[in-house]
Amino acid sequence: MLLLLGALGFYLLYQRQVHRYARRAYATLISHRLTGQERTPLLTGYTVHGIDVSAYQGHINWTRVAENNVRFAFLKATEGVTLRDARFQRNLREARRAGIYCGAYHYFQPNYDGRQQADLFVKTADLRPGDLPPVLDVEAQEFHDVAQMRRGIATWLRLVERHYGVRPILYSNYSFYRRYLAGHFDQYPLWLAHYEVEKPALDREKWIIWQHSDESYIPGIKGTVDFNVLKGNFQNLLALRIPATRPRSAASH
Repeated sequence: MLLLLGALGFYLLYQRQVHRYARRAYATLISHRLTGQERTPLLTGYTVHGIDVSAYQGHINWTRVAENNVRFAFLKATEGVTLRDARFQRNLREARRAGIYCGAYHYFQPNYDGRQQADLFVKTADLRPGDLPPVLDVEAQEFHDVAQMRRGIATWLRLVERHYGVRPILYSNYSFYRRYLAGHFDQYPLWLAHYEVEKPALDREKWIIWQHSDESYIPGIKGTVDFNVLKGNFQNLLALRIPATRPRSAASH
C-alpha cells in the first residue's frame, strides 16, 4: 500500500514529465511506421508559426512544410569550432525556394573559444538581406566556469552582430536561462524554449519567440520537429530580417 501511495505521489508531482517520456517512448516505437504526413495542430492564439531543424530531421519536403502554415524556420548551421551541419546548405536553399523566411543557428559549446565559434558560423551561414537574424543556441550544461561561458557568449554575439549588421537572437531553455543567462544579455532578443506549459513563465516582454514543443509533427518531415510561435504578427516577423545594407567584416577581425 505504501508503495502504491508513493508511486501515486510521484506521478502527481511529475505527471508532465511522465507524460512527456511516455510520448517519446511511443514515438520511438512507431518511428518505422511514420509516413512524413503526420500532423500536430498548431498552437492556438498565435498567427506566425515556425520550426527549427538540423540534419537530425533528414530529408525535408519544404514545399509541404510551407503548405502547412509554417512561415519561418531556423536551420542548424554549426556547432562548436569544427562541426558544420551536413544538411544546412540544402535546407537553406530549399526552404527559401518554398517561400519560408529562414535564419541559421549555432550550437554553442561553452568550453571552446567564442571567437573561433563565431568565425566558423559566419564562414558557413551565408545569410543575406531579407533572411532572419543569426541565432546562438546556449543550453549545453557541460562547462567549467560560468563567467568564462558568459564571456564566450558575449564575444560570439558581438562579432556576429558586426558581421551581419543585425542583432543576433539568443536561444535557451527556461531553466538554463534563469540560472545562467538572465540579466546578462537582456539587450538581445530572446527565443525561449519552455515545454508543457500554457504560456512561458517569463514575462511576455522578455521573449520574442517561444519554442513550445520539441515533439511535434508537420507534413513534409518524417519524425518529430520543434514547434515555435512568434510573439506578434507577420509584420513583426518581417521587421526582424537582416537589413539591405550591412558590413561584411570577418568575425576574426
